[in-house]
Amino acid sequence: MAKWGEGDPRWIVEERADATNVNNWHWTERDVTSWSSEKLKDLLMGLQVESEEGKCEITEVSKVEGEASINNRKGKLIFFYEWNLKAAWTGTSTSGIKYKGNIEVPNLSDENDIDDFDISVSLCKDEPETALLSLMRKEGANKIRTALASYVGFLKTEFTQGMILPTANGMTKQPTGQAITETSKTQIGSCSTAPPPSNTGVKIPTCKFSIRDTFLTSPEELYRVFLNQELVQAFTRSGAMVEAEKGGKFRLLNGNVNGEFLELVSEQKIVMKWRFNTWPCEHYATVTLTFTDKGNETELKVDCRGVPESEEERTRDGWQRYYCHAIKQTFGYGARLC
Repeated sequence: MAKWGEGDPRWIVEERADATNVNNWHWTERDVTSWSSEKLKDLLMGLQVESEEGKCEITEVSKVEGEASINNRKGKLIFFYEWNLKAAWTGTSTSGIKYKGNIEVPNLSDENDIDDFDISVSLCKDEPETALLSLMRKEGANKIRTALASYVGFLKTEFTQGMILPTANGMTKQPTGQAITETSKTQIGSCSTAPPPSNTGVKIPTCKFSIRDTFLTSPEELYRVFLNQELVQAFTRSGAMVEAEKGGKFRLLNGNVNGEFLELVSEQKIVMKWRFNTWPCEHYATVTLTFTDKGNETELKVDCRGVPESEEERTRDGWQRYYCHAIKQTFGYGARLC
């Protein structure tokens, strides 16, 4: 099974070490600037907020300027990052009027706490005043802040493998989520790399919904699309890791989605733990895919339970856009949407 990130330049990092650095004791540095730039774009692009006034979406990330690195100094991991971000957003009022605006984050840095990041939201020149600006400045800014916190969390967990920490007796160990957090300048909560204790989870208001869609293919072929790593990479157009077995893990869409297969019934059903990476740590929805043979086509029913209420629309849209529509477009299984 290919490992997540093999061959993907966005997951390639440079490592440098001092010539006298025995066992990484004095100084080791990993440059993660390239990966960080792509990750920030992925987290911000397409971000949406909605209210009774209308809907807003980030439609372009126009500037990602800065650098990021991880340093191991005398057995302590220190994270350095400094970014200047610019993006564009588009709003559509309930009456159908469209507005355009800009977003700027000039000080995404390890020296600032997550609540201290400046997020400037404005309308483009000559655009008339609209209540959607207030929506973006409040709800939009909150979602942007959450996405940026997610980036910092990924930075602390994705690239620490091999950053060895010497212990008092000369033995070495890999850093844990706790060690990473304690040595970081910016104290932002993130998921630990260690397995969570039993019965952990975040109690938040949740909801459930279902989607039905029809594909011009057999249940056998459609079932295979969700479990074959190469096919998943094809319809997501990004790196993916898929362990097609009960208890197997999956990770796709540049790490934005991950989970675990709970039940696999060939050509009939897939049950999985599923989450967006921006959800609270260790909170998963339960997603059940049911495949029904309709002769020359297959009906797919997607049942999602335990979805955070605030994420219902985003999750529904994500399944329709990044799964159903993408599969049809990639493999030519186009059919009507129920």
